[in-house]
Amino acid sequence: MSAGDVTAFVLAVCQAKPAATASRAMTALRSLLRFLHVEGLIGQSLVDAVPPAAAWKLAGVPKALDAGQVSALLASCDRDTVVGRRDLAILTVLVRLGLRAGEVAGLRLDDLDWRRGEVTVRGKGNRCERLPLPCDVGEALVACLTDGRPVGAGREVFVQVRLPRGAMTRGAVTQLVARAARRAGLGVLFAHRLRHTAATGMLRGGGSLVEIGQVLRHRHALTTAIYAKVDLDGLRPLARPWPAGAR
Repeated sequence: MSAGDVTAFVLAVCQAKPAATASRAMTALRSLLRFLHVEGLIGQSLVDAVPPAAAWKLAGVPKALDAGQVSALLASCDRDTVVGRRDLAILTVLVRLGLRAGEVAGLRLDDLDWRRGEVTVRGKGNRCERLPLPCDVGEALVACLTDGRPVGAGREVFVQVRLPRGAMTRGAVTQLVARAARRAGLGVLFAHRLRHTAATGMLRGGGSLVEIGQVLRHRHALTTAIYAKVDLDGLRPLARPWPAGAR
């Protein structure tokens, strides 16, 4: 095996893969090559022949749903059933507040302050932060909690309706979004896309990046800065005019 063989393998395997997938593959390949060299199966270490995968921060553009797609997603829930009302409440929370799937699964009844119109969110690093509770989110939650909630359910807001009953998990919330997207004809879609949708909706509604960062509870302003890429109206004044006569 030569360095050229390693490079050719990398190009063949990673050519059409996302940057994150290619980066993980390169890490695994380096580990394999170290093992082969230590075991004496190859005469020299070929780790340096593995090129790094280009994975620049903030290189992508957030993908969000438009208003019509959001309406189709919410309309895919059958409001006449217990499961449909629960699913509608979860999707509304995700679309309007931009919570992560794990944060939705972790919501408890004590986190809902109906008098103040606030919800307490337990985010990354066990941080507890309060967000305003919009009317449509509150109405969806009330319908979920008061009409057909399973008897004996715990203090979690969202629970499994079918046996064995218990709190919703992060994975269950993610799969719930995927099923709703298929019903609405939106293809493959998971919970984090709705977080991008919430942020983009706030931006289009006139919200600043600082305000978006506060709602999404970002620790660093740079994390929120990626949404500047979707603000085309704000970016147009920054674009320099195309040189006259240039092709």
